[in-house]
Amino acid sequence: MRTEYEVNSSSFSDLYLIISAYSLLVVLSLLMIVLFIRKFERDIYENNNKIAFVYFNITLIILITTWVVDVNSNYIYIIPLCIMPLLFKAFFDSRIAFFIHSVTVMLLGFVVPNSYEFIFLNIIAGVVTILTSDNIYKRANLFIAVAQITLVYMLAYFSFYVIQEGNIENLPLNNFSLFVLCGLLTLFIYPLIYIYEKMFGLVSDVSLLELSDTNSSLLKELSDKAPGTFHHSLNVANLAESCANEINANALLSRVGALHHDIGKISNPSFFTENQLSEQNPHNNITSKESVEIIKQHVLDGIKLAKNAGVPERIIEFIKTHHGTNLIVYFYNKEFKLNAEVNKTDFRYDGPKPFSVEMALVMMCDSVEAATKSLDKPDNDKIDSFVETIIDKQVEDQQFENCELTFKNISIIKSVLKEKLKNIYHIRVSYSEGSN
Repeated sequence: MRTEYEVNSSSFSDLYLIISAYSLLVVLSLLMIVLFIRKFERDIYENNNKIAFVYFNITLIILITTWVVDVNSNYIYIIPLCIMPLLFKAFFDSRIAFFIHSVTVMLLGFVVPNSYEFIFLNIIAGVVTILTSDNIYKRANLFIAVAQITLVYMLAYFSFYVIQEGNIENLPLNNFSLFVLCGLLTLFIYPLIYIYEKMFGLVSDVSLLELSDTNSSLLKELSDKAPGTFHHSLNVANLAESCANEINANALLSRVGALHHDIGKISNPSFFTENQLSEQNPHNNITSKESVEIIKQHVLDGIKLAKNAGVPERIIEFIKTHHGTNLIVYFYNKEFKLNAEVNKTDFRYDGPKPFSVEMALVMMCDSVEAATKSLDKPDNDKIDSFVETIIDKQVEDQQFENCELTFKNISIIKSVLKEKLKNIYHIRVSYSEGSN
């Protein structure tokens, strides 16, 4: 009683000191998040909207938890904290989802009763959320993930109660109903994702699935006005998705980026070989420099069309980068024959170069798919040689210097492209005469 009296009778200076100490711990925790993002998630660190999204959610969940504790601390387990790792995984990746969720839960330990039990339960639930919530754009996956999260909460809580009480005679069953309500509130993730996409200009896998629909107005227009380009885009999308799966990149993002990368060709479809139905080539009537300007223009036209159609910036980046600063070789060689002093820079795309693995994938698949169509009687050796030559040239040109693409990744991508292209062209293994 004496100790309690002394604590309650402490001077204002002591109170301010305690508040300052709490503030210091909070500032250190938030600083750790910034340093982590700066070290491992550079694209988030350099994007103010994404940083605002991170801190908005941390602040919101702390305020909600504090309010619930003030009203009735018995209801703290009704708060759907696992929405946080679901959100961050939907918009970013598992690593940042786990880190931010863990730091937030530790901060909440200052305001909740039984802080160790609270932190342990929610960190375990967060781990389960991240491990079980792949492809949440599929409704069945989300329901399964929520069921598993709820079960883990119940088992962990039961274990803590038995450890503390040594029996289960007075086990409060109403707390298990709170975990069920918590799971049901976690299903609110879908409308929350939609709201955050509009507020912060982000793109989730849910939106990517909608953008992959080839019946969308923009892709429908591409199919009608530039059918050859549309078919090419479908092939590139299939190749990019297969490669992404093999190197653990975002396959859905790669597919959607590939489907939209050439939509600028809607403006002048006849100037691109895949849309030319006759031997009449409009490039024969203009100079090489004029041809290059028209070809380069499809990138700018694509950006404009995508923005008018409301396509997210994350997909528009694929349109900007799918040629990087590559040389338009055919027209450069044509001009070089007339003028040996021609400037290479005038015959290069304006860039920028790809700055993500998925963008690099689309560049590779686009170049390889388009080039192999020019092969006369393709066979195993020709396809292998073509893939190696094209991708090695891009590496030599430093087109991938701004993205985290390893030589191992490139080797795997080459293997996938060779296999897929052989299947597309129905290349068969030639058996020796007399073999079975």
